[in-house]
Amino acid sequence: MYDSCLKKQREITELFLACPTEEAKYEKIIELGKNQEPFTESDLHSDYLVNGCQSQVSLRTSWGNNETVVFDLRSDALISAGLGALLTRVYSGETPEVILKCPPTYLDEIGINESLTPNRASGLYSIHLRMKQDALKMLMEKEKGKK
Repeated sequence: MYDSCLKKQREITELFLACPTEEAKYEKIIELGKNQEPFTESDLHSDYLVNGCQSQVSLRTSWGNNETVVFDLRSDALISAGLGALLTRVYSGETPEVILKCPPTYLDEIGINESLTPNRASGLYSIHLRMKQDALKMLMEKEKGKK
């Protein structure tokens, strides 16, 4: 049930295990952030802002193909955008059930949590929590529609 999610986690793990130093990990995070869409004025809408992040992070959640969830994350800071990309690359395109049940064990495997300041670690946790909350809402909507 989680094969796709676990495969994406392995891909990110391999990407970061190639980083020999903490500085190289941060450079990789910044690189991921640069590849995200730019933060715009519309991202400031309160429905999209993620509470608990040091910088402004916008997360838009929508239905994709085959009852999967699509996450669009943007931030006004490259590191926050890169940290968000670590999560969206794994969870975007998954079903709500997978998002809720497949933990981000790869973050510990690549040592991201140890590399982050407490504020950034809290922000990463807040983004993941928001993704799970949105997935739960979507799952409830889906189940309600079946009745």
